Amino acid sequence: MRDRGRRWQLVVPTGGDALRQERLTRDLYAALQESEGVVAGLAQDDAAVQPGHKGAGVGDLVLWAATATAVARPASQVLITAIKEWCAKDRHRKVEVTYDGHTVAITGRPDAAQERVVREFLDKVGDAPSSAPEDDGE
Repeated sequence: MRDRGRRWQLVVPTGGDALRQERLTRDLYAALQESEGVVAGLAQDDAAVQPGHKGAGVGDLVLWAATATAVARPASQVLITAIKEWCAKDRHRKVEVTYDGHTVAITGRPDAAQERVVREFLDKVGDAPSSAPEDDGE
């Protein structure tokens, strides 16, 4: 289970509007459920946050997503693409994605600078495309 089950924390910030945040988070959850190679779940408060990591505010609804390696593209790209497509439905949407201590914000109207930041984030989390299969030592 080396790559399978990589857990990403997803927060949909709404400036303190708890009802709007819940509605948008559940909508993102539904969209991720339709994405091949992505498994998502809902967590309340700090349940999804590991000790030592910056978490969501008290009462925030937090999504977690796990990626699988059974798809052709790198798993993180599948997840990020699904989030970008969801955000593109409304230019005011924003998702903060955290993995392994690194965080990136994806918005509904990305510019070239944000696209570069997302690419750098993907490089940092180490899910770059690779043609060599991983050996888990089974």
